[in-house]
Amino acid sequence: MKLKYFAWVRQRAGTGSETVDVPPEVSTVAELVGWLRSRSPGLAEAFQDTTAIRCAVNQTYVEWDHPVAQNDEVAFFPPVTGG
Repeated sequence: MKLKYFAWVRQRAGTGSETVDVPPEVSTVAELVGWLRSRSPGLAEAFQDTTAIRCAVNQTYVEWDHPVAQNDEVAFFPPVTGG
């Protein structure tokens, strides 16, 4: 799975992107985030407050219960505001 992190999520994660093999029990965005939190202190900090993070799977905005698969691209970023 290709993961992308943007803005302050990227800073806390310590990288802009990575490719990972997720465990078979990870089947939703929420489960993915739970697994990511366990991988490093930086990721735990980045995903501490998921109300402040948006997610896209394969470049489509999704909710936390959206399914994910090993070949997906999943992006995490703060909400975007216009001005």
